[in-house]
Amino acid sequence: MNMKNETMGSIPENVASELDNGHSNVGSVVIAALALWLGLVTFLGYQGAFVASPGSPPLPIFFGLAIPLAVFFAAYFGWSEFRAFILGVDLRVVTAMQAWRWAGLGFLTLYVKGVLPGLFAFPAGLGDMAIGITAPWIVLGLVRHPSFAASRRYIVWNILGIVDFVVAVSAAVLSSGLFPGINRLIGNVTTAPMSQLPLVLTPAFIVPFFIMLHFTALFQARQMARSGKGA
Repeated sequence: MNMKNETMGSIPENVASELDNGHSNVGSVVIAALALWLGLVTFLGYQGAFVASPGSPPLPIFFGLAIPLAVFFAAYFGWSEFRAFILGVDLRVVTAMQAWRWAGLGFLTLYVKGVLPGLFAFPAGLGDMAIGITAPWIVLGLVRHPSFAASRRYIVWNILGIVDFVVAVSAAVLSSGLFPGINRLIGNVTTAPMSQLPLVLTPAFIVPFFIMLHFTALFQARQMARSGKGA
């Protein structure tokens, strides 16, 4: 926040006001897009649009995960106002939101109840919980030293958060019923429930959203490192 104020102080007041208005406008668009996205996923989930045919690859879930990310990266690299918005978001808030991933405990609960296979529930649940539980300490580092955002520890933590999702998605595919041998080993319990409400909100909304948060942090870390403001 201090860096922003210093920057604004070096340009004419009317220009600074226009920049703030532009930032606010993009923020409104982002909020509206998130609401529309959530509503669309809920509607499609209610219609069963994410349910794949038995024995076929879980392509509906894949597209539900990949399309929002493709839109995010296209907007970041192709829309300067959006890129400025992403690079100006408060990293303390972005990082604190990752604390919600302690809810990965729910995957372990569903495993115990026989709803989800352990091959998916354990790596997805434990990985999410690890990121969620450590998030407050990472936020504390940002509060104490804003330059912590460009530190190796912060960058690695965000990369590990993304790797956790890659591992979870891979495990979900392996235990989706697409591979009969693996399916027999895990007791014929598959990740099919993840394609139905309310669980479908995880791969089609929550996971890509949190991946966007991680990349927002990494984009800002790279910017700080290039500007020499890092630790």
